[in-house]
Amino acid sequence: MTSTAAIATGSSPRPTTYPDEARAAQLRAGNINPRTGLATDYLNHFNEAIMLLEMVPDMPECASDFLEWTPLSYAEHFTASNFKARDLAIEAYEMTDAQIRAEFDHLTDNMTKILTEVGAAMRQVQQDRSRVALAEQAIVWVKPLVMLTAGVINGAAATDVDTIMASN
Repeated sequence: MTSTAAIATGSSPRPTTYPDEARAAQLRAGNINPRTGLATDYLNHFNEAIMLLEMVPDMPECASDFLEWTPLSYAEHFTASNFKARDLAIEAYEMTDAQIRAEFDHLTDNMTKILTEVGAAMRQVQQDRSRVALAEQAIVWVKPLVMLTAGVINGAAATDVDTIMASN
């Protein structure tokens, strides 16, 4: 119905729903940031590793639990998860702005590299105190990267990320 027809019939025109608005609503409903196309659920993969590493200083035998952690890509994480919008999360990631995705991938690649290298080092050392030192250092490296990655996922500006990092 045109606006002229709406005036002639006395009814008001229906608001137009744009595909972008519908897509944003769909992403929000799936716990995916509509501005970035990324979901914070992926950070659970890294937070799990951090949690396991945090147990090592008090219970060095928990290093074996950390050593069972395996790196997963974004798509692998969601494919293996029970995340309600997992297919949408993978699709949205693939359509994410190239610059945002490159920054996100760079951060997650660094976290993965740190965690796999620490795992390799833990497999080689025999003393608990060495495993504890490795775990503690990994935590110091990875936790800030998780925060930076959350900033990327949530569309934080670089100044926001700088503020977050300065407060730690």
